[in-house]
Amino acid sequence: MKGIDEKILAIIDHFQLNNFSFSKRVGVTSTTVDSIVNGRLQKDGSRKKTKPGYDVLKAIIDTFNINPDYLFGKSEVMLRPDQGNYPTYSGIPKVVSVNDHGEENVVFVPVQARAGYLDGYGDPEYIESLPSFHMPYLANNSYRCFEVKGDSMLKTFVDGDLVFGIYVEQLNDIKDGEVYVVVSKSEGVVLKRVFNKINDNQTLILKSDNQNGNYPTYTINVEDLEELWQVKMYASKQIPEPLDINDRLFNIEQKIVDLETVLRTKK
Repeated sequence: MKGIDEKILAIIDHFQLNNFSFSKRVGVTSTTVDSIVNGRLQKDGSRKKTKPGYDVLKAIIDTFNINPDYLFGKSEVMLRPDQGNYPTYSGIPKVVSVNDHGEENVVFVPVQARAGYLDGYGDPEYIESLPSFHMPYLANNSYRCFEVKGDSMLKTFVDGDLVFGIYVEQLNDIKDGEVYVVVSKSEGVVLKRVFNKINDNQTLILKSDNQNGNYPTYTINVEDLEELWQVKMYASKQIPEPLDINDRLFNIEQKIVDLETVLRTKK
């Protein structure tokens, strides 16, 4: 599989440019482009290639109308117009947060920020205004933390729980029946079980776990989809009630203790 440096070099060749003219079109220095496709010269004579950041990738995609899936090795189609009439979905979040060590942070979206998130998820200033933190166990991928609102997902999740979702890079990766945070133009930010009907009619089915009749199942069109985060873990303030088996074991243990006490008194 070609690396992203080879993909960028192929784009440069396709448009019959050199590194300098390509860098001017994209809005970066020629040194930046050269370090990506050729690598920076090291003391031992070797060259170390640098990976392009989000801003560079977005500039390439927008300037040359590139298919994002091509850059990330998910498609051999370089140009968007050559894709056909299929819905596009960004293979990376529009904005991420990193710490001082260059490690990606988990951005926290509390309930009160949900309304603004739909308009601001692609705005660096807005994302920077949200709380963020680094979790060593959530590394090497883009994760986001959302606060649960309401009771539509009872008894799986309750109001105030925190769900941690990994960014879904490709819509074909959607697993039927798994829980996702769905960000769409029509519904905003919702937490639902998702069923993939993209190949059938370009839709997703969204289902609630709460079966009290107040949360009917519905569909959204893929073209309305902005972001999709698959829930991988959660944190809750609700402590589960003990299981019946634990209650029975406790009662048995208590009876044994009482019996031992009686036997000792009879000696």
